[in-house]
Amino acid sequence: MNAPTAPHHLLMPASATALADTDPQETAEWRDAFLALVATEGPERARFMLQEMVRLARARRVGWQPDLNTPYVNTVAVQDQPVFPGDLAIEERVASIVRWNALAMVVRANQAYGELGGHIASYASAADLFESGFNHFFRAREGLGEGQHRGDLVFFQPHSAPGVYARAFMEGRLSEQDLMHYRQELTAPAAGAQGLSSYPHPWLMPDFWQFPTGSMGIGPISSIYHARFMRYLTHRNLLDCSARKVWGVFGDGEMDEPESMSALTLAAREGLDNLVWVVNCNLQRLDGPVRGNGRIIDELERLFAGAGWNVVKLVWGSDWDGLFARDLTGALARALEGTVDGQMQTFAAKDGRFNRDNFFGQNPELAALAQGMTDEQIDRLKRGGHDLVKIHAAYAAAARHQGQPTVILAHTKKGYGMGTAGQGKMTTHSQKKLDETDLIEFRNRFNLPLTDAQATSLAFFKPAEDSPEMRYLRSHRQNLGGYLPRRETVCEALPVPAIASYAQFALQADGKEMSTTMAFVRMLGSLLKDATLGPRIVPIVADEARTFGMANLFKQVGIYSSVGQRYAPEDIGSVLSYREALDGQILEEGISEAGAIASWTAAATSYSVHGLATLPFYIYYSMFGFQRVGDAIWAAADQRARGFLLGATSGRTTLGGEGLQHQDGSSHLVAATIPNCKAYDPAYAGEMAVIVDAGMREMVTEQRDVFYYVTLMNENYAQPDLPAGAAEGVLRGCYVFQCFGAEGPAANARHVTLMGSGAILTEVVKAAQQLAAEGITATVVSVTSWSELARDGVACEQRAIAGETDEPGTPWLAAQLAATSGPVIAATDYVRAVPETVRAFVPEGRRYLTLGTDGFGRSDTRAALREFFGVDAAAVVRAAKFALGPMAAR
Repeated sequence: MNAPTAPHHLLMPASATALADTDPQETAEWRDAFLALVATEGPERARFMLQEMVRLARARRVGWQPDLNTPYVNTVAVQDQPVFPGDLAIEERVASIVRWNALAMVVRANQAYGELGGHIASYASAADLFESGFNHFFRAREGLGEGQHRGDLVFFQPHSAPGVYARAFMEGRLSEQDLMHYRQELTAPAAGAQGLSSYPHPWLMPDFWQFPTGSMGIGPISSIYHARFMRYLTHRNLLDCSARKVWGVFGDGEMDEPESMSALTLAAREGLDNLVWVVNCNLQRLDGPVRGNGRIIDELERLFAGAGWNVVKLVWGSDWDGLFARDLTGALARALEGTVDGQMQTFAAKDGRFNRDNFFGQNPELAALAQGMTDEQIDRLKRGGHDLVKIHAAYAAAARHQGQPTVILAHTKKGYGMGTAGQGKMTTHSQKKLDETDLIEFRNRFNLPLTDAQATSLAFFKPAEDSPEMRYLRSHRQNLGGYLPRRETVCEALPVPAIASYAQFALQADGKEMSTTMAFVRMLGSLLKDATLGPRIVPIVADEARTFGMANLFKQVGIYSSVGQRYAPEDIGSVLSYREALDGQILEEGISEAGAIASWTAAATSYSVHGLATLPFYIYYSMFGFQRVGDAIWAAADQRARGFLLGATSGRTTLGGEGLQHQDGSSHLVAATIPNCKAYDPAYAGEMAVIVDAGMREMVTEQRDVFYYVTLMNENYAQPDLPAGAAEGVLRGCYVFQCFGAEGPAANARHVTLMGSGAILTEVVKAAQQLAAEGITATVVSVTSWSELARDGVACEQRAIAGETDEPGTPWLAAQLAATSGPVIAATDYVRAVPETVRAFVPEGRRYLTLGTDGFGRSDTRAALREFFGVDAAAVVRAAKFALGPMAAR
């Protein structure tokens, strides 16, 4: 849209207009001198001189710095646009057909079932942004062989999912029946159809969607860390990802999410030129304007430019080029500079006559520019995000840019083409139904080959297989490697070393004192040395690797840095000195749990994203996991992540002095809500070793879509040998650890069963010893996973209710407790709701009391905290005697 030679008013930063020009003649001389420099010496010399002027201004403390906003025009000037490489007319027809089918799909569903919801307006604004990518830029995976492109990563704006389904219908990947079952995933199979999920959900559509983006903000940060992980794979010589891109199409309202903006500087610092964001700036959130009293494109330009990104503004379509070329006085540019987004949306919602009177009618200069244009021509002036030629130019500029990530700020209209039914209206996001007049108007707007009857009945349309549109669509996708989105899981299985090779010290601990955190780090160090699995392990810490005893790994495998180590560390003479390296293995993410979990997700889904399995171990303060980044963990579950989350310094009483916001009493409760998360709270190193071994085999050898959450403690205590035959119980959730006191029928009247997990198992053992000293037999059951016990019990219960089998099975907990007698006391370092989840599976007639750490945490010693919360040995003894009643007094 820029004129071939930019006029003077476009060369002036916005802030310059606020300063008085006290000597216009001198100003003109400086301006002419600069333009002459550009003309004779070229842009590079001009840039040098500008930088020199800035340096001098700072040296003289002039108090000025360059404005981060550029004029409100396209970054790619007309003369710099590459030749459009496709058939523009066919691409416009294909885009119009996809638009129609997306609209028909949502409106049909809501005519039949008003409660289903769905979105039309977002895709209407983004359709051309998507189509340009599909036709020219988004590469699919060709295969996993040598020299085959492994595909780009594409994150799709979630509210635009109907458009992706509509294109897949054109490609023959989805049927008309599938489209008729949009958001009807349960009823679809009965009709022989696939239900289409509301948003991108790999768990629900495992062969289709690659990345879950429905929770806004998660997609943007995830895309950054996926791009960085691709560099990690390349630099560590695991997989060459240098020819691949990460594309993300996101909304301007979505940029308000803190996750969207939290990692911008990381992307710039790492020089991730394999990353391109397209921000669909339709100027509206869900209920109104994003920045009604300002301009979101200007705001985002400042943010991204300040963070170090390359910014490409895609503001106006080709029809505006002539207007800007004739705008010799700058009237048009000034009018646009003075128009806030709220007013711009009003112009979007109104027709050509309104815009002639209220925009071009602002002054005689603007009115003159619009002379000769009909009202319809004014109405059809496109914003940049709806012009395929301009979009291609912006994408091409982004794709070839080196050294920085790129963001394309694409100006669009929400509900584009929906006319009076929804274009640019405050209510457009919720628009799900159109009347007959609106449907015919939409058909006419996009010249769709539909009769009035077909349009009003919302008939799906697909051109003939041998039509120019279908041949064009297929050939362009074939040239780009195939169809997208597409999720593939073909991946080489990884062998896991024998448990004795890295964890024998834990299985036969012989009473040595250590914490389970210390034991884990020792195991991890040994696993990293394994020739096959070791290179695929990705250790991740948000910060405080030294807190978790991981400093010894700094020298062993190094910390990943995209530039190596350019300094001599302060502790270079230390055995545990800090070491960064280009091929470093540890991802040390700084104080950013959101960044660390995004890194973990990238590594945990590498098997499907890259066809190369990696096994991430992310260790962190347990309180800063499910509570802090629970939504990101849920998205990882949706993406079918495989890896370990290690909640260190876990429990409410283990991390004594840190207090309320550091002490975790709820993570196991939240973890239990995620179906493919297996959560364990082992007390002993041997238990943990069995869990880690089983998890590795399940995830990278058997390749099951699960991930493990294991809590670790920083408390040192004597570690017993793992009892013979206990491994099955460890994995299923509990096993009988030891009986204290007299055994046999004579002792049953004064017998209690004590269940404990994690840090509190040691208190339970002390309680059992005290009870035994008082003549009460106490059997201790070590609970490694309350959630696995609960799931097992529920599964048995459901089989019995459904009558699917004559043998529904006995819950594992009930079977283990059958070998014990007396009331059951359950104690944990978590809230009582955690042990309460298994109450239904305690044998009938056995009294069940639970002890937990409900309430806020406190700072004090472990002993004081456990006494305060009532989970120490004395509290367990009191509960046992209370449950026994009068018998305890004998």
